[in-house]
Amino acid sequence: MTLGDQPPPPAAFTRAAESLRRAEVRPEIELEDLPAPQRLAPYSAAIGASVYRDDDELAVGRLILLYDPDGQRGWEGPFRLVAYVRADMEPEITSDPLLGPVAWSWLTEALDAHQADYSAAGGTVTRAVSEGFGNKADDPVTTELELRASWSPAQEDLSGHVAAWCDLMCLAAGMPPLPPDVAALPRRRDDPESDRTK
Repeated sequence: MTLGDQPPPPAAFTRAAESLRRAEVRPEIELEDLPAPQRLAPYSAAIGASVYRDDDELAVGRLILLYDPDGQRGWEGPFRLVAYVRADMEPEITSDPLLGPVAWSWLTEALDAHQADYSAAGGTVTRAVSEGFGNKADDPVTTELELRASWSPAQEDLSGHVAAWCDLMCLAAGMPPLPPDVAALPRRRDDPESDRTK
């Protein structure tokens, strides 16, 4: 090892980070690697996702894996997942007072459905209304849902957690969940058609 070289990350973190890319997701979802925040934990990795219908982007999200061999207060283990989802919604949906509890249940029920055991879950659900003024006065009013959550996975294999997060994004985008007897097709990362440019 030369001066300035970093030691390799712990094997537990490497296995967990690799499992982020093994999840089978619906064909409407595109996953990509993202730069991970460096100051939240000694080791981190991140992926992003977009949900598309035809060429319309309906929802976006980030999932960040944090690993601290010593754990941190409130984590209940060495791993922590931090999730973010944003989706456009109809104004009548965002005005529903039950939207917060319902959106939170989308996450917890998806984790349970994928047998992604977890603990110490917490988060927020935010409704945002954007209105244009001045030279943007003619822009349509938009309403969005944002969900931010974190939880501690009970196992190193995070593929079920990724699948649950993707299900959450699809529900936020207005897509019904796949029936239990229908399998999602795995993404072909070598397929040039799967790479979208904006």
